[in-house]
Order: sequence, then structure tokens, then C-alpha cells
Amino acid sequence: MLKTMLWLGSFAAAAAVPLHAQGAGRNWPVYGGDPGGTKYSTLTQINRENVKQLEVAWTWEPKEKRIPGPRRPIPGQDVRPGSFEVTPLVINDTMYLVTPYNRVFALDARTGKELWSYDPRAYEWGQVPNGTGYVHRGVAVWTGTNERTGGPERRIFLNSRWRLIALDAATGKPIPSFGDQGEVDLTESLTWHTLRLHYTQTSPPVVYKDLVIVGNGVWDGFVYRNDPPGTMQAFDVRTGKFAWKFNLIPQDGEYGTETWEDESWRYWGHSNVWAPFTLDEQRGRLYLPVGMPSSDYYGGHRKGDNLFAESLLCLDAATGRRVWHFQLVHHGLWDYDGAAGPPALLTIRVNGKTIDAVAATGKTGMLYVFDRVTGQPVWPIEERPVPQSDVPGERTSPTQPFPTRPKPYVRLGFTENDVIDFTPELKAQALELIKPYRYGAPFMPPSLQGSISLPGIIGGANWGGPAADPETGILYVKASNSANLLRLEKADPALAESDYEVDRRTRDIRLPNGLPILKPPYGTLTAIDLNTGEHLWQVPVGDMPNVRYHPALQGVELPEKLGAVGVNGPVVTKGGLVILSGGSMSLNGFDKKTGALLWEFDLGDRSNANPMTYETSDGRQFVVIAAGAGESAKLWVFSLPPAPTRR
Repeated sequence: MLKTMLWLGSFAAAAAVPLHAQGAGRNWPVYGGDPGGTKYSTLTQINRENVKQLEVAWTWEPKEKRIPGPRRPIPGQDVRPGSFEVTPLVINDTMYLVTPYNRVFALDARTGKELWSYDPRAYEWGQVPNGTGYVHRGVAVWTGTNERTGGPERRIFLNSRWRLIALDAATGKPIPSFGDQGEVDLTESLTWHTLRLHYTQTSPPVVYKDLVIVGNGVWDGFVYRNDPPGTMQAFDVRTGKFAWKFNLIPQDGEYGTETWEDESWRYWGHSNVWAPFTLDEQRGRLYLPVGMPSSDYYGGHRKGDNLFAESLLCLDAATGRRVWHFQLVHHGLWDYDGAAGPPALLTIRVNGKTIDAVAATGKTGMLYVFDRVTGQPVWPIEERPVPQSDVPGERTSPTQPFPTRPKPYVRLGFTENDVIDFTPELKAQALELIKPYRYGAPFMPPSLQGSISLPGIIGGANWGGPAADPETGILYVKASNSANLLRLEKADPALAESDYEVDRRTRDIRLPNGLPILKPPYGTLTAIDLNTGEHLWQVPVGDMPNVRYHPALQGVELPEKLGAVGVNGPVVTKGGLVILSGGSMSLNGFDKKTGALLWEFDLGDRSNANPMTYETSDGRQFVVIAAGAGESAKLWVFSLPPAPTRR
């Protein structure tokens, strides 16, 4: 009883304060730390001087296993949990997280003790069609007033496949008054009838006032007429009543249909917001990184620039009205998905002018910075000529946008100077391997002979997004140097309603011995001053054990760190740290001023999640990272040793 009273007391004290402002940085109440996705913490207990003393405080495991038997919607595939990609939320000593199988747990943030759990039983509908197994990155929280009792109320929102579910934060039970017994069918208001089994969710919703807003996921492998469309939707947080939608593929009479020739907007889907997105809470504006149209590598059936695919899109959060947009990739053919990850909102000062900015990292390897009110680029973005396609039926855009500042944070375009060169023999093998293919400039289009694309389909940056220090205007970007071979072949009409599809068997271009075609670094962390547009430093993040310990490299002197290919991003703290795994098997702490590696912890498995940090009521700061996949998934929680033993 006393525990319940204490919980309600902390709840009531916090209810009147916006979540992102509670506890002056103690809590982590939103996926990106705050609605603007800065992934910035004001906590200083863990800092550059003592980060080496971090130790494991507690761990937690979802203990999910492969389920044999279900054969829908993909025949022959078992159900399996994928990577553990969650970034937990913490509010007043309670941690909320979601597992790969979409189960929601509330834990005591001080000890890891389970308080409640909820299982939507998503796995009963078979293997999710995304090629990775079940994954989910987080939940969203709404705090407000209960209209029936007049007291404070908190709800947890889970978007699981085609369902939006509202849970009571105190008990974990669905709230019957929301939708139909606690859930809403997200396919009911879509542009056209959509097979629910082909509709997915991997990133958390966003809450704005009394609205909960969601995007959606679509497996890239679906290529058929009227495949799942990209649609933003908003619902009332109390009732689940539909509030608004925005068609990311414009429909009849809407802005942008002219960019889909032959009325291809009527029947081609995707162009969805599958990655996390962000909110200017004060202005009530959403910033959306919009993904690829269908299909990823051939667009002869969707000629034109294809708005709003691969755009940074700003919507009015209350109405869904378009405010502005900027298309980062025209008529995409590279799986670049426009902006990669949640755009970061911060205020910068450029040439004496204060600008409320939005910074979007691209899988293209380029950073796009805009005045988030007007949509005007902070520095010019030029349309430059790019190589053209020779595939029958295809028509590439003659130009693509290139920011003039900041400079790219990865290599753009593949040349002979990029091949692996640890030994003369390996370099010779690599040069011989690439001879048959097209390569060279950025945006080299897929071809029948095969084209080498750099950045590859991982990026550049990816869904983890950047971290931004609002006190300095410095952005920290984790990125990958990873090439792919995009070779088209005639599509199997039983699998894709398209003339051509990429040969997925050869997409990952490597030497015959398995070594990557590229030389390192394979993963980097870059600090970029958005007040000047200049890079301050760049360092490798993590390592590649499959390269370092490869038999062909025995006795070869390698760089101290090769860097790791990875899709996840960092956090930055007032304590002077940038913390991330970067897709490696370690959690790393860097000095945010210099890029020096200050601390490294072996997680025993690869991490594909963004970290976070919080402070509990007893004054302890913790750092959290999810790692592993399937049965190896584990949540790692670190803190400093008890005060008397600290040095």
C-alpha cells in the first residue's frame, strides 16, 4: 500500500510538468531523450574523468526463443526474435521497454526488478516480413488528466504490427476505453485495402498533446500493386478515435501527384516513415524521415521524382497539414531512405544569426541542415549531375542534391583507391574483382552488369540518427563505410510485379575469402560544428573481429581500431561524453571535445541499439544499452561504484 501511495505521489507531482522537462535530465521520458531527438543528457555524475570506473549495476534478459511451426505470411519460415534494438524510457525510477517480440515490461530502474509485463502475442501471426526477425525500438508515454476521476493518468503506447495499443502505466493492462478494448487497427484508414500481415511497426510512436502519432514499416521485398502505403496517422490518446492522416504517396488532388508519372501514385506503395521521428513541441511540428518507394532498386514503373519518398517532411502535428519538405534523393534507386533516423532539433548561430535548426543525417553520407521554421537550407544545397541508368525502362533523375556544407562524413562514390590494401595480394584480388562492374561517382545507378554503390544500403548514417549538444551546437554522427553490389536481373513475376529486381545473393560484395572489398575505417564517429559547418574530428568506432582475426591477415599490422559497420547512434552528455556501441561488440565512451576513447566495455555480443542514461531518486546515474539478438539478447545497465570506493 505504501509503495502504491509513493508511486502515485511522484506521479501527481510530475503530471503538470511536460515530460521532457521533468527532473532536469534525471528522466529519459522520450525515445530521443527529448521530443526534438537530441539524445542529450544534462547529467554529470558520470563524466570524462571517471567513466573508466563504470561497472555493471544489473542486467536483464527477455529470454525469447525461436518458435517453430507458423508458416504465414512467409512459407517455410519459423518465427524468431531479431536484434534487441530497444532504447528504454525511464520516468521516476520506472523503466519501460519493449522486447523483439513486442512484449512490454516495466522494471524498477534501480534494480531491474520486474513490476509488470504485457504480451500482445504478435508472434502468433507468424514471422514478421522484414528479413530480420521481430524487432522493436521503443514505446511512447502520455501523461495527463483522467477525465473521469480528475486525477493524473499515464499511458504507455505500443505500436505492434498493425495494432496501436494503450496500456495503463501502473498495471500494464490494456485500457478498454481506448479503441476496441485497448487497441486500434492501423490499417482501417489507409489509402487502399492493405493486407495486415504485410504491415509492420519497428519504431516508437510520438505523443503530441492529446494525440499519438505513428508511421509504419513495409518490407522492402514486397513489390506488388497496392502494396502497403506509407501513411502518417494520428489518434486521440484517450479514445483511440482517428484524428488525421497524411498520405506520403500523394493521392488524387493532393500536392505532389505530378511527380509520379502515369498516375503511378494510384497503386505503388511504401514511401513510409519506418525510422523514429521527432517533434518541435513548442511549435507543434513533426519532422519525418521518409523512406523508399516500391521497389528499392528499379523505378521504371514509377517514373518521376516520387514525392514524398526520401524527403525530410515537416507536418503540423495537430492537423497533419504539410508545412514544408525537401527531397533528399530524387527517384531513389539505392535504398537510401532519405534522412536516416530521427532528425535532431537544436539552435545554432551561423554568421551572427540565431537559427532554430533541424539536422538530418542521410544514408547518402551527407548532412542536411535546415531552418526548421521555414525549411530553407542553412547552407546552399546544389543539384549536381549524376550518372544515368542504362537499364531498359528506367529513367534516373539527371541531378541529385549535394549540401555544400558540412562536407560528407563518409566516402562518396567507389574508386580503385577505396579497395582493401592490407597486402599487395589482397589489393590485387580486389581490383580484379571489381573489373566487370560500374563504379565511380556517387549515385551510380543499379545496372544489369552490376554497379558498386558507396555508401551502400546500410549507409552512411542509419535509423540510430545523430546526437546533438544544444549547449555547443555540435552534432555527433555515427556512420558506416560499407559498399554493395547492385546488380539487376529479370524479376520473378510470382514474387514481384516489376520488370527488374536486385540480385540479393550478390548484394554484399566481398573477396572470395570473405573479407570486405573496402579498406577501413568501416565505422566512424564524426563531430560536426553546426555553427560553422566544419568537422571538428572523426575517429573509428568499434572493431570488426571477422576482419582482425581473419586467417589471410595473420601477421599483418592493422590499425588499432578498424571501426564497425552499424545502424545505431550515440548519446551525448553534459559530463563530456559521447556514448555508443556503433554496431560493435563493445560500449564505448569518447571525450566529446577531442574524440579520445576513454572507456570500452566488451558486451560479448553485437549491439544494434541506441544507449540512454538516467538518474534515480537515490542519486545514482546509470547508462543503458541493449545488445544481442534472439536468445542472446540482454539489457546492460552500468553505474559508478558506491561513492566511498570512487577515486
